[in-house]
Amino acid sequence: MEPIYSEETREIPMFHSEQDVVEVKSSSFLMQLPLKWSMWLLGPSILLATGIVPTLWLPLAPVFPGANIAGLLSVVGLDCIFNIGAMLFLLMADACGRPRESSTSSAIGSRIPLRYKLWNIGASALSFLVPLLLLLPSCKSTLRPQLPFNSFMVLLGPYLLLLSIQMLTEMLTWHWRSPVWLVAPIVYEGYRVLQLMRGISMAGEVRAPAWMVDCLCGLVMWWVLILGIQLMHVASFAGLQDRSES
Repeated sequence: MEPIYSEETREIPMFHSEQDVVEVKSSSFLMQLPLKWSMWLLGPSILLATGIVPTLWLPLAPVFPGANIAGLLSVVGLDCIFNIGAMLFLLMADACGRPRESSTSSAIGSRIPLRYKLWNIGASALSFLVPLLLLLPSCKSTLRPQLPFNSFMVLLGPYLLLLSIQMLTEMLTWHWRSPVWLVAPIVYEGYRVLQLMRGISMAGEVRAPAWMVDCLCGLVMWWVLILGIQLMHVASFAGLQDRSES
């Protein structure tokens, strides 16, 4: 098949030289800069409005009716609002951090260490199993005083649900080679500390036993430790990036 030449094709600037093609690409990149700059402010604002503001300033008395299904749905609803904000924040961070070249994107994804993946999965799985292991002896009356199942679900049901969502989100960022694979666990773990602190404040309203309050306090300390390790991973990865670029 022979190429078609006409006067119309000569009038199109993109066909004149490779320099014009580069100029068109650079101009499209410059047009996207204001959108990315707005995401830098909009993303954290959404995360703040959906996670921190309801947790710190929303009074629990009108929201939490008690240790029943309505109380469970109310606290789960607060966490769902945060999860929507977290997803929007991660999507905006992915759009701002993902390079235009697919080769560079695959190189970023290939740098995810296997040891990091195993640590995250192991820590999340252990944090998921420990509350369930405490629930079994409580239901069998071997751990006294006994904690009703409804009270357990109100205190730790949202915690287990959001932890499952975090594990799924992390695996998806690894599979899609998203540049937010380092940020996603920090977003969820920072909110989890506030979530468990909320559970400690609700323990008196549901008449939770002392061992349950100690379990919540232990989980808070555990997740603060994990959050610190995640920040160490960020610092270590930033150091590796500097050494590889130099």
